[in-house]
Amino acid sequence: MLSKTAKEQLIAITGKDRFSDAVEILTCYSYDSFLEEAMPEAVLFPVSTKEVSEILQVASAHKIPVTARGAGTSVCGAPIAVNQGIVLCFTKMDKIIEINTPDRYAIVQPGVINGELQRALAPEGFFFPPDPGSMNFSTIGGNVALNAGGPRCLKYGVTVDYVLSMEVVLASGEVIRFGSRNIKDVTGYKLSALFCGSEGTLGIITELTLRVVPCPETAQTLMVTFDELDNTAKSVSDIIGSGILPVAIELVDKVGMNALENALHQDLPTEAAGTLLIEVDGIKESCEREIEKITDILKKNHAVSIIKATEEADRNRLWAARRAAYGVFAKIAPDILSEDVTVPVSKVPEMVRSINSTIGKYKLKGGVLAHAGDGNMHPFICADRNDKEEWAKVEAAFKEIFTDAAALHGTLSGEHGIGLAKTQFLPLVMDEASRKFLTTIKRAVDPDNILNPGKLV
Repeated sequence: MLSKTAKEQLIAITGKDRFSDAVEILTCYSYDSFLEEAMPEAVLFPVSTKEVSEILQVASAHKIPVTARGAGTSVCGAPIAVNQGIVLCFTKMDKIIEINTPDRYAIVQPGVINGELQRALAPEGFFFPPDPGSMNFSTIGGNVALNAGGPRCLKYGVTVDYVLSMEVVLASGEVIRFGSRNIKDVTGYKLSALFCGSEGTLGIITELTLRVVPCPETAQTLMVTFDELDNTAKSVSDIIGSGILPVAIELVDKVGMNALENALHQDLPTEAAGTLLIEVDGIKESCEREIEKITDILKKNHAVSIIKATEEADRNRLWAARRAAYGVFAKIAPDILSEDVTVPVSKVPEMVRSINSTIGKYKLKGGVLAHAGDGNMHPFICADRNDKEEWAKVEAAFKEIFTDAAALHGTLSGEHGIGLAKTQFLPLVMDEASRKFLTTIKRAVDPDNILNPGKLV
């Protein structure tokens, strides 16, 4: 429990209106979109870097665990306070400080919603490429902490590729800045890459300078159906192998597409064994040539239907359906585990077969959704964790899926992070010396292990 002294010191920083230890409030901060839950002892809502620094000074003095949190859309348990302590919720630090399109950057606080930044950039003819499925709800701070991806990261890259500089508060309360506003900067260690994806275990991010890019002239989307899932997956590796780099190639299997149609009623292709959403962007003439080449590859892989959506309304409808997937799949059963493994693109067909074989082996209800163009697989299984026998099968199935991905030179996460979900599986993809090096870094900046303990290391 928080001592009376620590509680009084924390309230002195935020005031009573931005501090709560009421059970009904704490319950809202005891979970994310993963399945584990843990109740913090208090939640605080800082509004400035100065407050965050003062809070961490108190936490350091009293050895209080501190878990940073944005909107709570994580699906790996990263913002869950498993060691109790306090949660720092950044939803009140939500200002877009500056947008500078001539120099191609935006400065934001961590509580800014990804979609709000996109909308602020649009009138300037610019956008921020990382687009996680939760972009209309998730915060930039959370995106950075988990190094989020999204469909268009196939062409444009993930969050770390767009972080120019950071302001970070260390466990001691010391405030540091690294990076700059420059697109090119190789001055010293690339510390933004270290903190991006660190899940709040090394420091608390309070300000970010992000690289933004001009909007393309045009974009075109194909919806393609197949009678065989293997042909669907092979089309992906063939397109990437041809040298074409689409913005996105999304794969949805029959289970997923039927769930989407049942919920959204958008006349989606429910009979197809596999469906691809493929988007290209750029200069109109270039897009047309790429679409022609992609269409030839799809036909060679026995595509049943190829529908082109060039109007923005049609494109938005298709992508809205894709972004709704996680919420829709959650309706199939009381619980859903949607995981996140990545394999080399040439191994996509093999990994898709492996996922479906494993789910079938355990007689579970699920399928595969994928940012297939960069090999990022999202196998999902819908079940009831109160059914102990069924849930044991779910856990066994995912252990096999992780093992199979590692055997294909894949990795445990492409964008969701490790959090609580996959710490135990790190030895599949990281040797002991590498894991020890993570611990060495952690101890150097957080010797008392107060920053998001229980995650990563």
